[in-house]
Amino acid sequence: MKTILVTHQLPKVAFETIVNDYKIIMPDKGLISSCMLDRWIGRCDALLPTYAFKVTKEIIDRATNLEIIANFGAGYDNIDVNYAITKGILVTNSPKPVIEPTAELAFSLLLNVARRISECDRKLRSSRGIEIDVMENLGISLYGKTLGIVGMGAIGQALARRASACGMRIIYYNRKRLSQEIENAYEADWVSLNELLAISDFISLHAPATSETYHMIDIQQFNLMKPSVVLINTARGNLINERVLIHFLQEKRIFGAGLDVFENEPEIPSELLQLDNVLLSPHNGTGTIDTRVESTRYALQNIINYFEGKTLLSPVTK
Repeated sequence: MKTILVTHQLPKVAFETIVNDYKIIMPDKGLISSCMLDRWIGRCDALLPTYAFKVTKEIIDRATNLEIIANFGAGYDNIDVNYAITKGILVTNSPKPVIEPTAELAFSLLLNVARRISECDRKLRSSRGIEIDVMENLGISLYGKTLGIVGMGAIGQALARRASACGMRIIYYNRKRLSQEIENAYEADWVSLNELLAISDFISLHAPATSETYHMIDIQQFNLMKPSVVLINTARGNLINERVLIHFLQEKRIFGAGLDVFENEPEIPSELLQLDNVLLSPHNGTGTIDTRVESTRYALQNIINYFEGKTLLSPVTK
């Protein structure tokens, strides 16, 4: 019987159909302990990590029986993929289940920041209160505004669908232009990154974390943006130079930001916690009950397909 080591407590219902065919090792709560890892890492045939668990060279070297790493989630920057491949270990990810919930959260952050919903809610509940007046607490309308999507993959397109329904114009930046069919579906225009930054009223980041995208939004890029822009990041924290972002928010050189990810998670700079024009979310883009179950089943299906000699759902190659 093959052993699957799961690095974080995940919904037990997702494992119900395979418990008689595989030995499942999983923490009862939270992230795997050092003791549990030491006991099982050298004995597992498959590893199912979440983004919170770093699959380093050391972990891979200790996993002497390991044949496949099936990552939970679309991103896999928590895994040393190149080293795993050199050791003959397959790597897969779970991109499909994250598409709609991440787009939902990105759009929720966008709308919330634009209309200052959470900010006004906090102030109404405070002892200081808030002034209710026709010219106070003004936000930004979405209708007729331009949304710039950086990384028009599946999640970016799911966001575009939502934004289009609200009457927004869609522009996007990709290294490669999308097909005419996809562009027509969203009435989207392909532009350079600099052009997108300069003309967008809202910007949403959906690029992967790579050496090329590290701090892709830095001081030069912020200087191109409108002072009325809203910046959303549900991708990876290090796409943005966080110190520069804080400065632009403090000086009100951008209208606001909605952040689900941070540069040095789980640390969040105290300055962000004190600002009213930034909305914070705890890396929760896929944080629904439905998605946790679906993502677990998807990752498990990659493992099952591998051991049964079937086609992998989503192999990672570099």
